[in-house]
Amino acid sequence: MPSGSDRNPIIIGGLPSQVPDFDPEETQEWLDSLDAAIDERGRERARYLMLRLIERAREKRVAVPEMRSSDYVNTIPTRAEPFFPGNEEIERRILNATRWNAAVMVSRAQRPGIGVGGHIATFASSASLYDVGFNHFFRGKDEGDGGDQVFFQGHASPGIYARAYLLDRLSERNLDAFRQERSRAPYGLSSYPHPRLMPDFWEFPTVSMGLGPIGAIFQARMNRYMHARGIADTSRSHVWAFLGDGEMDEPESLGQLTIAAREGLDNLTFVVNCNLQRLDGPVRGNGKVIQELESVFRGAGWNVIKLIWDRTWDPLLAQDRDGILVNKMNTTPDGQFQTYATESGGYIRNHFFGDDQRLRAMVEHMTDDQILHLGRGGHDHRKIYAAFKAAVEHRDQPTVILAKTVKGWTLGPNFEGRNATHQMKKLTVADLKGFRDRLHLPISDQELESGLPPYYHPGRDSEEIQYMHDRRKGLGGYVPTRVVRAAPLALPDDKTYATVKKGSGQQSIATTMAFVRLLKDLMRDKEIGKRFVLIAPDEYRTFGMDSFFPSAKIYNPLGQQYESVDRDLLLAYKESPTGQMLHDGISEAGCTASLIAAGSAYATHGEPLIPVYVFYSMFGFQRTGDQFWQMADQLARGFVLGATAGRTTLTGEGLQHADGHSQLLASTNPGCVAYDPAYGYEIAHIVQDGLRRMYGPDSENVFYYLTVYNEPIQHPAEPADVDVDGILKGIHRIAAGTSGTVPAQIIASGVAVPWALEAQRMLAEEWNVRADVWSATSFNELRREAVEAERHNLLHPEEEQRVPYVTRKLSTAEGPFVAVSDWMRSVPDQISRWVPGTYQSLGADGFGFADTRGAARRFFHIDAPSIVVAVLTELAREGKVDRSVLKQAVDRYQLLDVAAADPGTAGGDA
Repeated sequence: MPSGSDRNPIIIGGLPSQVPDFDPEETQEWLDSLDAAIDERGRERARYLMLRLIERAREKRVAVPEMRSSDYVNTIPTRAEPFFPGNEEIERRILNATRWNAAVMVSRAQRPGIGVGGHIATFASSASLYDVGFNHFFRGKDEGDGGDQVFFQGHASPGIYARAYLLDRLSERNLDAFRQERSRAPYGLSSYPHPRLMPDFWEFPTVSMGLGPIGAIFQARMNRYMHARGIADTSRSHVWAFLGDGEMDEPESLGQLTIAAREGLDNLTFVVNCNLQRLDGPVRGNGKVIQELESVFRGAGWNVIKLIWDRTWDPLLAQDRDGILVNKMNTTPDGQFQTYATESGGYIRNHFFGDDQRLRAMVEHMTDDQILHLGRGGHDHRKIYAAFKAAVEHRDQPTVILAKTVKGWTLGPNFEGRNATHQMKKLTVADLKGFRDRLHLPISDQELESGLPPYYHPGRDSEEIQYMHDRRKGLGGYVPTRVVRAAPLALPDDKTYATVKKGSGQQSIATTMAFVRLLKDLMRDKEIGKRFVLIAPDEYRTFGMDSFFPSAKIYNPLGQQYESVDRDLLLAYKESPTGQMLHDGISEAGCTASLIAAGSAYATHGEPLIPVYVFYSMFGFQRTGDQFWQMADQLARGFVLGATAGRTTLTGEGLQHADGHSQLLASTNPGCVAYDPAYGYEIAHIVQDGLRRMYGPDSENVFYYLTVYNEPIQHPAEPADVDVDGILKGIHRIAAGTSGTVPAQIIASGVAVPWALEAQRMLAEEWNVRADVWSATSFNELRREAVEAERHNLLHPEEEQRVPYVTRKLSTAEGPFVAVSDWMRSVPDQISRWVPGTYQSLGADGFGFADTRGAARRFFHIDAPSIVVAVLTELAREGKVDRSVLKQAVDRYQLLDVAAADPGTAGGDA
């Protein structure tokens, strides 16, 4: 066999797994020696001996390959393949019907007047992978547990619908309503796996590439977490993620592999459909993506199974005495393999086998047609079954199966392996005839030539359909299926919230700390306390949550096998196999994936969890915003805390830590209920209502985002006449003006409320202005309700016209209105059209920077003096004060001099 140095550097070493053994007796002697070393001296001694042998081999210049990747052949040799328990002929006929219906569904969706398209090439390449899973591995939910969790590759959805049609889970009317969810309601099918749009069918949204892999990893981890804490028996659940090789370039796809290996998640299998093509071209034209991925996964600690060649290659590999065929496989780049997928058998004979006499001799007995049909392993049911079985039986490591396929497989020469195949959506009559013939389906030429191509169903009583039903019955029900079995939670009464509602007295605390105090009381509740899942990206101490370490502890399946450096402290770092806190390291993406898995446990496993994810607000919706859309799509619930919020509260950290826009980003997510509270009692009512809406009898598929601050202030006790309805709907008056004769209104949110109250005092004492102060707990919710009111009015002109809540709430308040927050002006501007009077907003637009809080607020002109000048400006515009006072005010408060501002309170993290 050629030495490693003679091989193409595309493969970094490797060990042959299918080269024939020409001296099995000697081989057995070596293996027996190794077994004896293990039995007599243990694995560590055997490992040492192996390393010394490798070292000596290199000294003697024996070409010992590095173990990051192996030869370009199947990991499981033919002799080790298990018995295939299915009826391969029946499964072939089932798959042919599924392939046809998937392609026809997309083609019919391109009919004149519709033209909504779809993708067929991805499923065509992965169809056999799914079929083996459906027939032999994927567990359903009929046995009362969560079954298996299957993350389907988004672009393969037509094939999943096509199979559901054969099982009478969907009708022809459904298939013809593909991508027509509103115009063909209630029969419409979503383009991709969208649980929010098909809540009884799909479980996991996966089509935003990269989110499926990370979601699957943390779903498998959440399964273990729930089992360890005694919340649900997930011991039989296996997580399958079907992914694309091009998708693996996304950072989320590979960025969290090590946590799966570190925690030994052998309940997780990635199946990477390596059809060697991206959306528009090859994944690695000059390289070998399977070899590259093998190295990455091996290095991350995963078990790797390569599924490259189908059974037609077995006789050729069996006669490869000197490894010339394996070497040819190793050194042929992916771009060339794609060319072989589109060329004739004669071309393959001349170009793949033709440059070496030994290779030519291997295939001289084969016809060009036989050479053409030397296939890829991802289309061979027996090879796939062997790989899947090995994956589920492997212990202590997650497994990745790298399955080589052809994009557009069986769709004909115009589709198979073509760079443009991903965008090809419609089959011509000639394509359909060739496709039909290849699948051996009883469909006449006349049916294909007259109108839309027909769907094919072998009949409800046919052998194929009965086989499908029997297989699914044996595996516990149909997949995909989303079932909500969780009962409403018994929620705490008002007493639990009493402490926070009392305020902070003479103590100044941040709203972050007010929330943590409330959370501690909630976690003591006998009914729901154990269901809280605390999540933070490496900064529990930053957010004042280290107080949970002694009691809740940090989840680690291995426990704490060391003495903590701070073990003598009261709040020492403590890990436990049954810990309640998830500490995912410095990974917002990993934390958000944990959040989603926990927040959807009520549906996945029938057991509600209440995730509480706390992070620097700047790095939430900005960095992992796509995952929050995934969360909304997956109908997950829970609390998200944007801590150290605002553009001017964490001023020492500078530009990238200054958040002036996450509330605006949150407003774009229809599943997110966002609040910006100022006081502890507001937080109490918001959290209480959130628990009711998400976990009560009439639960809603929403999640809550609260921005909380690290700036300590004195929190007042809840007033006797507290306006709870106003707090929850988004605005309530907290301080009526008591002196001054010229009326005005100040609307503030979050950390800006104290500035508004100071401005109220200054206006009264210095400018004879009587200003009321309102706390806008949610500009987002106010806008959402107003938009819904206008939508109703647009469509129902004959009915009494609705008036938005914010308009009604402010209808008796005499303006002008000035709104202020620590966010960019677009946040308070959301309600401007519905405020009944002159309206101006102040905000922190632009980049943040490092300075004192006072200087930053003066720079953005959102501090109390700036609010005063803004109110006077609007009063002057209305003719209620003389314009000459404006220049006086600007000069008095030195608004043009940032350095003149009171520095304010010192910075802090919590």
